[in-house]
Parts: sequence; structure tokens; C-alpha cells
Amino acid sequence: MSLPRRAPDAQGATPAMLQWFAAKQSHPDALVFFRMGDFYELFHGDAEAAAAALDIALTHRGEHNGEPIPMCGVPVHAADAYLLRLIRRGFRVAVAEQMENPKERTGKAPIRREVVRLVTPGTLTEDALLEAGRPNLLLALVPAGGRVGAAWIDVSTGLFETEEVAAAELPALLGRLDAAEILAPPDLKLGDWERCRAPEFAAPSPGTARRRVAEAFAAASLDAFGAFADAEAAAAAAALDYVRATQAGKLPRLSHPVPLGPAGRMELDAATRASLEILRARDGGTAHTLLSAVQRTATAAGARKLAEWLSAPLSEAAAIATRQDGWSWLLANPDATARLRSALRAAPDMARALARLSLGRGGPRDLAAIRDGLRAGQTCAEALAGPLPEFLAGIKAALVPVPDLGRLLARALADPAPVRLDEGAIAPGFDGELDAERGFRDDSRRVIAGLQLDYAQKYGVASLKIRHHAQLGYVIEAPAASVEKLRAFPELVLRQGMANGARFTVPELSDLDRRISEAAERAAARERAVFSALCAKALDESAGLAACADALAALDVAQSAARLAEGRHWCRPVVSEDTEFQVEAGRHPVVEAALAGVAAFMPNDVSLAPDRRLLLLTGPNMAGKSTFLRQNALIAILAQAGLPVPAAAARIGVVDRLFSRVGAADDLARGRSTFMVEMTETASILNQAGPRSLVVVDEIGRGTGTLDGLAIAWAVLEALHNAVRCRAIFATHFHELAQLTAELPRLAPHTMRVKEWKHDVVFLHEVAPGAAGRSWGVHVARLAGVPAPVVKRAGVLLAALEQRAGRLTEAASLPLFAAAAPATPEQDALRAALAAIEPDRLSPREALDELYRLRRLIAVAPDDQRLTSRE
Repeated sequence: MSLPRRAPDAQGATPAMLQWFAAKQSHPDALVFFRMGDFYELFHGDAEAAAAALDIALTHRGEHNGEPIPMCGVPVHAADAYLLRLIRRGFRVAVAEQMENPKERTGKAPIRREVVRLVTPGTLTEDALLEAGRPNLLLALVPAGGRVGAAWIDVSTGLFETEEVAAAELPALLGRLDAAEILAPPDLKLGDWERCRAPEFAAPSPGTARRRVAEAFAAASLDAFGAFADAEAAAAAAALDYVRATQAGKLPRLSHPVPLGPAGRMELDAATRASLEILRARDGGTAHTLLSAVQRTATAAGARKLAEWLSAPLSEAAAIATRQDGWSWLLANPDATARLRSALRAAPDMARALARLSLGRGGPRDLAAIRDGLRAGQTCAEALAGPLPEFLAGIKAALVPVPDLGRLLARALADPAPVRLDEGAIAPGFDGELDAERGFRDDSRRVIAGLQLDYAQKYGVASLKIRHHAQLGYVIEAPAASVEKLRAFPELVLRQGMANGARFTVPELSDLDRRISEAAERAAARERAVFSALCAKALDESAGLAACADALAALDVAQSAARLAEGRHWCRPVVSEDTEFQVEAGRHPVVEAALAGVAAFMPNDVSLAPDRRLLLLTGPNMAGKSTFLRQNALIAILAQAGLPVPAAAARIGVVDRLFSRVGAADDLARGRSTFMVEMTETASILNQAGPRSLVVVDEIGRGTGTLDGLAIAWAVLEALHNAVRCRAIFATHFHELAQLTAELPRLAPHTMRVKEWKHDVVFLHEVAPGAAGRSWGVHVARLAGVPAPVVKRAGVLLAALEQRAGRLTEAASLPLFAAAAPATPEQDALRAALAAIEPDRLSPREALDELYRLRRLIAVAPDDQRLTSRE
């Protein structure tokens, strides 16, 4: 969180600047956007910080205690763009608005200003500040006795949920929610989410918290909404208090708090989410993620709902089947689905529009979003005809909550709705009084056009114009050549000279200006009153509207799933309560999408049946081991999210916890090496995984010495097989582990197939039973562009090391590494020399030279140590 420099003492400030100092004192950790006319001005340290962050000019305005006051400003009409940039750079912004109309005030006191809103990352509502397809959560955390109460609010949609988790499960919760802003006590560590911590935190006592939350929803007791732990209630109250404080004491429309129990979801920790890149890639972007690969939604709300499903897959087979039944019906009824897609494409973001209306920040287009959303809901309800599965029947029941409101808004609002209320948001013919005021205003403007013609003829100046001036009202503008002629008429009063002419007024024009202004003001006041009444009617139905918005979002996800399955390359998996894991011709959805139009993805089967539930995968680098690991983890997530999977067929026993450790990374900021991170994550798996879990791990033990790494990999493999007893795919370069099938009967060795061709290796990307004989690392080094002398030297050393491996590993006294009698140094030298020769690349002369060299080596060795024909 970025903080501006502390403001100086207010002593000696002007009256207007005293208002700024008061706002700054109330919000010392925020930049103050101080409204002055058509600009938001920033002063002192705020101006210096904002000018640097926004790359705008830093100037000075007046003095304070003998020093120039640093100042910068942004136009009011473009404020959202600047706010977005400041929020993304970690600032919070207090918006101080003018609370009086400058035209109506009297006296010499400065215009009254008040902070009407504190803009923070977790309390955004404007579309310009939000990511359309991503929720924007404010999360409050309250630790209590080894557990943590959590409550999160999406101010932009009204979502309000709570949960209590063990302290050890907090990182997994943080990864699942990916909140924009977090309220937490200073001693509660947030890890990778420390950057999201808000600068202040306060949580009431449990009793006070329960009372305060209940009062916010006009309930006698918080128990009316479910069972909440004390820490959950305290977190909920802290979140509500913070939202109320940022909105100048006003709460937006929120759904009542919903307590979520621990059951019903697949658990994924933060490391697994980062490894699998479900919603965000490692670089923080959204390209090349699971969400981007499977998203076929038509609306922003649908994209958020899909992200929610992928972030928290279900763990109950019946609930998963309910979702599957929904998109399967759409797949079987293409005509109805086509109508639904057409209607959804026209559906705006009702939930976010409703939130802005509830805070008094909504405009005509937000009210029009309610109108158009209700219209889309009506069309979708009509398309969902006939017997429906449970999922779609529930959606249909919520799609038409208030038909009368939809008809009212259709009559009342202009179509398309303007951005601003004063641009004609209320349709003609809806309100008689408004039409009358508009008629007088518009007739007066036609009178102006007639007067201009009359004055031009009367004064003999054909180029005379009547224009409106902000300070002078309606005036006659004449070119310089006609100014003296017009000054001869006594009824004309010269008001202002210009470089190319002059402005005059006349009593008749001044009176007309007053009457037109009054008519325009009356029309604007009436339009505001009508708009406010329509907003009030919409907010009276907010619960039904919110349910309709959620139903449209869920329907959008269902049609997106149906579109995925339309090509017949994605299937409906069978999800059961057993521990099966069978995938036929599975594919990695993200890699396949990246290869589209370039190359075909090689599908692979996998079977983790109870009697062969631990798949040991060996093979060279670049052969596709990591892709195979990740694709099966992603297939499990898609299946339990209730979505199609990229496979010909699949049967998935419900996974309660998924662990993925693929790819090495250090954590230098916290003093952890790559190997330490790997061991920490391995410990997490062994301590938390159980018989219903799925574990995919890659190259455990790679970050330390060979024997240490092999010993660790062996021990972890045994623990997964004997103690944890989970389904697992264990990728490794320690090929010797494949010999453990006698000791580990449920171990199924597999390898990535390769083919050697003319001293090059061809990766087939196929998984087959068996074990790899070598890792082909030197070949991969050559493919990567390592200089040829280095590659050649590595080949020589590899040959020597492979011959010495028997002696090196024999010292470990492990039966797995029983080796033949050790070779002598002379034999090692001969074998190394032979291994370094590449016959296909030698000229006849070079080949003859190599033969002589080998002969000299044989002549040096004693007779009993020379290579035999068998060697």
C-alpha cells in the first residue's frame, strides 16, 4: 500500500485550504481529491505523490507558511481513468466534493466540501475501475484460538459470505478468494497477499459484532442467516464497518451473509493454484490460464461465475451431476440454446448496476441495465420450455422476478439510455409534467432562432448571432466591422469586447434568458425526481433482481459448457464417490488451445485404479512429463466444477484435496531456496493428503545432491504408497525407482516415449508402460543451443560417470543399486574415448586417426585390463 507524505501543520491556512487540511486529517493515509470547479485538485505531499504516479505536471498555487504549495489536478470528467491508475499503484483516494451549488450560494465563505467516499481496492463500483470478468473482494480476517474467521464482500455485486478455517488453511483460503483488499490484524501473516493489506483494522467483540451485523440487515439475530462462529461474526462486522466508512456512512445493497461450511469443495492450496494457473498465470496475466482456455461465456457476470466454479470445484458427486445435467440439456436442445445465447449477449451486468444505484452513484445506463437484464431474463425463461433438469428449473424460476418493473422501465427510459441524466434519460410521453417543462424549454430555444433573424434584419447586420455565454447568458455577437454601427442603438448594451468583435445584450434577450434558464432547471429537477422514483422502485425489488442476475450468470456458464462439448472433443465425465481415476485420450486444455492451428496435441490415457493408484513417470526433459501431470490435475478440476473435460471419456472418483508441485521456484524474499520451497511443499502434501486426494509431483529431490535427492524421492514415494495411500502421478529422473514394483505393489511405472534418429532424439509425447533407460539431458542441451564443445565434453563425462555409478551408489548399501564389478581407470578412459566419437560426422581421414588413437590407448593398458569383445 503506497502512502503519501505527511501534510504540514494547518496553522495559517486560507479558509478553503482549511477544508483540505480537515479532509487530510480524517484520511491521512489517502490522497485527497479536492473538488474545485471542474477539477479535482491535490496539494502538498498528495500532489507530489500523484504527479509522480500519474506522470502529470506538478505546479504551485499560493503559499502556506511562506512556502509555495505544491499542486496538481485532474479533470472531473476523466477522474475514473486517473483513479484506476492510482489504485493499481497502491494508493487510496478520499474524494471531497462540493456540497453547494456555486450559483445558488450567498456570502463570501468558501463552498462547503465534504469527503463523500474513500476509494480503495476492495470497494470499487465503477465499471471503469473494475475487471469485468473478475470479482472484486474485500476480505476481513479475525484470528481466534488457532482458527481464523473470514468474511468477504464484493461491493460491486452485493456478495457477502463467511467461513471459519484452521490457521494452517489460511493460505489456501487466500489463494481461493484472491481478494483485492484484506483487513487483518498486524500480527497475522498474509504471505504473498501482504501487498493487499489495508492500513487499518478494527474488529468488535463477538457480541457487538453479532448485534451490528443483524442490525445492518434488519434482523433480530444473526442466527436468522445461519450458524456463525464468533470469529466469523467479528470478521463480518469488520468488513461491514469498513465498507460503511469508505462510503461516508452508507452501505450498498448487500445480500445477507452466507456462512460456508468446510465440506462440499475440493481443497486446493496456494501453491497448487499457482502451479496449475487456474485463473491467473505466474506473470499475473489471464492469458494461457485454464479460465481463458475454457471460457465461452457471453457476459461479464457469466465470466465471474465460471471463475468462481473453477476456483472452488465441488466435492459431492450429486451436486456435480446437477450442474452437468444443466449443460447436457442445452447440448441436446440446440434451438433453445441458440435463443438463450442471443438473449445473453444483450444482457448487461445487472448486479454491478444495482450496486451503483444503491449507493446513489448510478446513472441512466445503470437503470437501463436493470431494464435490459429483465428483458433478457424474460426471453431466456421463454426459451427454457418443457421438462427441465433441476439446475435449469431453479434458474428459470428466478429469471422473471418482477415483470411489472420491467414493463415500467421499458416505458420510462430512453432507448438507448444516455450516459448523463441531463441528456434526456426519461422517454417522452412517460411523465406529463416533464414533457411540459421540456416543451417550454425547447420552444424558447426556437424563439431564440427567430429573434436572431429579427435582430439581423432590424439592425442591418446579416452576420449577427445569438449565443449563450456561461457568465453573460444569451448575448448578441457581432463582428468587429459592425460594432460601431450597433453601438448607435441605445437599447443595445455593450457587455464584452473581443479581438474579432463584441457582445451586446438587450432587455428582451435578458428576460428570455431568465425564462429559458428557469424552464431548463425545472425540467432538469423534474427529470431527477422521476429518475429517483424509478431507482427507488428498482431498489425495492433488489433481492429479486439480484437473484435474476445470478441466474443469468449461471445460465451463461451452462451454455458456455455446452459450447465446449459441442465439438465432441470434450466429454461429460462420470464423477463417482469411489477412488477411480480413468481418463481416455486426455489433453491439456491450455496447451491444446495454444497449439491450435499450429500443431496437434498428442492425447494420453491415464489409469489410477485402486490396485495401480501410484503412477511413476520417467522420461527425458522436454518429453511432456510436466504437461501430462498438469493436464490430469486440470481434468479433475474441470470434472468437479461440473464442466466438460478434454478427453474421449473419463471416470473420476471425487477428489477431496488436490496437490500439484510442478516447476521449480525460489522464494528469495523470505530467504527460501528452490530446494527449501520444494521440501516445504512436499511436507504439506505428506501432512495433508489422504486416501481421496490426488497428488501430482515433478522431480522431487532435484535441488540437492544426487544421493540425497534419490533418497528423498524414494522415501516420499514410499510414503505416498504406504501411508498416504492417495492417487498420485510421480514424475522423476531417478529411473532406478521403477525397480521398486516388488516392494510397492500399487506402483505402475510409465515412461514418455522417445525415438533416437541419427544421433538426435525425437519426443513422441506418448505415455507408455515401462521405465526410461536414460534422461537424454545432453541431447536437450544441444537442442537448447549449448556450444558444441561443451556438449561434447558433457557426453564424455556422462559416459565416464555412468560407468562409475556402480561404485558410487554401492556405498549407499541399498539393494536397489546392486552393481557389477567396478571398471578400472584404464577401462574408463577407453569407454569415454569411444563414447566421444560420432562416426556419422567423421571424414574417412578423421575416422582413421581415431582408430590409431584408440589403439594407442589399448597398448598402454595391461593385458588383463584391456576391453574384451563383450565390453
